[in-house]
Amino acid sequence: MTRPRLVVLVSGRGRNLRALVEAIRDGRIPAACAGVISNRAEAPALAYARAMDLPHFVLSHRAFATRAAYDAALTARLRALGADFVALAGFMRVLGDELVGEFEGRMLNIHPSLLPKYPGLDTHRRALAAGDVEHGATVHFVTRELDGGPRVIQGALKIHPQDDAETLAARVLEEIELKIYPQALAWLARGELRYGAGAAWFRGRRLDAPLSMEHLEEGFR
Repeated sequence: MTRPRLVVLVSGRGRNLRALVEAIRDGRIPAACAGVISNRAEAPALAYARAMDLPHFVLSHRAFATRAAYDAALTARLRALGADFVALAGFMRVLGDELVGEFEGRMLNIHPSLLPKYPGLDTHRRALAAGDVEHGATVHFVTRELDGGPRVIQGALKIHPQDDAETLAARVLEEIELKIYPQALAWLARGELRYGAGAAWFRGRRLDAPLSMEHLEEGFR
C-alpha cells in the first residue's frame, strides 16, 4: 500500500518537524515525508532536514513581488512533490485563499493557544497579560480564516506564577505540541480524520469540540 506523501512547511527551529519525522520513521504516522519547505534560508529546521536526508527547499517570500506570486510558486512546489497532506510547523506566512482552497481538508496547522483564544502572534504573552490560568495548543484544519479552521485536538496546562512568555512557550511545546501534532497527522494519514461540510470529522463523528489529550494513543503520550 502506497503511503500518503506529507510535506512540512517551516520557518524556525523545527521542533515540531523533528517530532513528525520521528513518528514517521518509527511507524506511528503511516506516511512518507516528501519534503520540507522553508521561507527562510537560515531556518535551523532546514539543517535538521538536511541531516535526515530529506528533500528540502528554500522558497523565500522576499524573492516575489506579491503574496499571490509567492503562493503560486509554493503551490507549484507542493504539486511537484506530490503532496497528499501539508503540515504547517511554525510556518510564519499567511497563506492565500487559492492555495488554501487547493489543499482544503489536507492541510493542518499547530497553533500555540487554546483557540479560538489568541489567533495570530504573541500568544504566550497575550495569555499572561490577560491573567489566564491555563494555556495550551491546538491542531486545526487550515481554512481561509486565519487560525479559524475546525479544531481537531487541543491540550492545556496550568500557567505557573513564575512563567514568562519564554518559559510558557517552552512548556507548551514540550508538554503539548510535540504530542498532539504527530497524533493528529497519524489520524489524518490513516483516514480516521477528515474535513467535510466545514467541520472536522473523527472516525465518522463530527467534532463539535476538539479532542483532548485524553484521546492520545499510547505511542503519542
